[in-house]
Amino acid sequence: MKKQLLALLLVSATATTSFAALKFDSDVPKNIQTQMVEDLAFMAQITGSGQTPFHKELFTEVSGKAYQQFFDTRIFSVGVDACGGGAAVACVQPFFDPNKMWLTENYIKFSHPQVARSMVVYHEARHSESKNGNWMHANCPRPFLDANGKDMVSIWTGAKLEGQPACDSTYKGSYGSSTIMLKNISKYCSNCSDKVKMDADIYAMDQLNRISKPAVKQSMLADFAN
Repeated sequence: MKKQLLALLLVSATATTSFAALKFDSDVPKNIQTQMVEDLAFMAQITGSGQTPFHKELFTEVSGKAYQQFFDTRIFSVGVDACGGGAAVACVQPFFDPNKMWLTENYIKFSHPQVARSMVVYHEARHSESKNGNWMHANCPRPFLDANGKDMVSIWTGAKLEGQPACDSTYKGSYGSSTIMLKNISKYCSNCSDKVKMDADIYAMDQLNRISKPAVKQSMLADFAN
């Protein structure tokens, strides 16, 4: 038990040191920098016991090493920006620098679990892929209602999503890929607490609702059943 605990601490410390080298603009508040480094370090220490086929295609395995490589090969620097204002949490501006992520105050303003903040930065990392057209969002349907006939809103800010460019038509996009990542963490993370796995599942199923094509959503549900 002591050896396992020591190993976990060493992995966490290594991850923190690595992500601490991520280049932050001088105007990024220290509390945002610290929170992002801690969230990435959390992802870097994950170990998994399996994965679904879609996750293997996108991330190779449920592991901190794979998640860190995914992020490190896509995002090189971080700035602070309004990202259009309002409900935005983070963004990538491909026309300016596709490998730079911009965070807003909303990243730390709301009380969301760590795995949810991790979802945000991995979502944005997917947008860095210029060779894939930066996986641009699809417009959400009009009307955009949940199973109870109520307006679909952002789980992060409560903003109404109808007609907004806040959905995906493919499982490979930013919403699709981050949903698959969270669902696999909820199913296969072997060193996550029950609370972390529960949070990952809650946010994964919420993000699944942003998949605008029913056939794609069904293929993702089938993937999750593996």
